[in-house]
Amino acid sequence: MKILVTGGAGFIGSSVAAGYDLAGHDVTVVDDLSTGRRENLSEDIPLFPIDITDYESLERVFDKVRPDVVSHHAAQLDIRRSLREPLIDAKINVLGSLSVLEAAVRYEARKVIFASSGGAIYGEPSSLPAAESTAEMPISHYGVAKLSVERYLHAYHFLYGLKFTILRYANVYGPRQNPYGEAGVVAIFSGQALRNEVSTIFGNGSKTRDYVFIDDVVSANLLALEKGDCGVFNIGRGIQVSDFQIFQAIQHVSEQKNELRFAPHRTGEVQHIALDFSAARQFLSWTPAIGLEEGLAKTIDYIRSEIGSEKPADTGSIVLSTDRSCCRQVQLASGLDVKRRGRKTIRRRSIKNG
Repeated sequence: MKILVTGGAGFIGSSVAAGYDLAGHDVTVVDDLSTGRRENLSEDIPLFPIDITDYESLERVFDKVRPDVVSHHAAQLDIRRSLREPLIDAKINVLGSLSVLEAAVRYEARKVIFASSGGAIYGEPSSLPAAESTAEMPISHYGVAKLSVERYLHAYHFLYGLKFTILRYANVYGPRQNPYGEAGVVAIFSGQALRNEVSTIFGNGSKTRDYVFIDDVVSANLLALEKGDCGVFNIGRGIQVSDFQIFQAIQHVSEQKNELRFAPHRTGEVQHIALDFSAARQFLSWTPAIGLEEGLAKTIDYIRSEIGSEKPADTGSIVLSTDRSCCRQVQLASGLDVKRRGRKTIRRRSIKNG
């Protein structure tokens, strides 16, 4: 199968491209390399370094490749930038996506797999984990743009018969994520721990996210090649993990003891989110396979090799502090205790065994 991956030199896109390549598909990548890296791709995967908002250049790639499937990962990913520069965000995430859809229709692609955001589209749901039926009430320009593209995909299917599968990712982490970037708290905290730098939590540490490992995301993209036509699917683990807990977990796995400071909450960031993946399990035959502790270990090993940090000789126990106002003491040796909210109750579940 011929597959064109937009944003295919970035963290998620390059991992998906590699997964397609290993599965024997004919993969081509489009990426403007503003945040992606050529070295993320194997030499046998062609890369066209173009911007998806440049329709003429994009069209030439489509004409050359004639893809059966388009895996659309190219995006402006920074929520804070979307608030500062909403026109830029819309140009890339909405108009750029329209360029991809127009080219897909013109050059008769069979299907588009769209990387959407379960972390941004739902806003602040009244109950968690959020299902695909949960009302979409994004509170950032980034979330609005992602939801807009989802609506365009429905329209393009109705008007032109273009099939699609929408994957609403939770917070994706893993090897290749940039520890120096503005997004991706696992990579950022891991890099800071290994360099013994101060980490910053915005807010009081109680903000929660649903973390899904990159290999599980790749698996969902492989399944979506043949399944889930015209469907919308959450890709997450359904488990809330607080910022404070993820900081402690990274300290535990990395065996480092860097300092932590708190800063004011940032506008536009969702406070609590977790995704119900029941639909993906039913229609894509997908379930997450990698627990948080295992995923963190793989991620930290990768970042350690990237920054040249050596594992410390002292492997003794670490002292964990509590959040100033709301985070309780957590004993990592026996597995983190995290929130998983239903409609009326709060259940506890171990990250280690999740």
